[in-house]
Amino acid sequence: MVTADPYQAGCATRRILDRIGDRWTVLIVGVLGEGDARFSELRRRIDGVSQKMLTQTLRGLERDGIVRRTVHAEVPVRVVYSLTEAGRTLLEPLRALQRWSIEHLGEVAAAQDTYDRAGHGP
Repeated sequence: MVTADPYQAGCATRRILDRIGDRWTVLIVGVLGEGDARFSELRRRIDGVSQKMLTQTLRGLERDGIVRRTVHAEVPVRVVYSLTEAGRTLLEPLRALQRWSIEHLGEVAAAQDTYDRAGHGP
């Protein structure tokens, strides 16, 4: 039996936390939670993500079993991304983080402004 303790430096859960805590992961999982999508649709829906970052994040999510990449033998080839069962279990906690960020945006911005004006700077 594997003992997981993310507070220990060598624990594999840290890699998982890095993946699911990444902003691109949060946004990709959010879009795919609404249904399957092609690469171009993900890129269009997630403003600011570069092709390179979207590709890297999708590959990592596929490797981790969060996203499924399905290639349809058509001309031209059609590739569709979807959430796996494990990926779907992330929807609720990631949506909670999104809601929190929206609800507390003003407070966080005010705290940042106060901190920066006190001379600490970003």
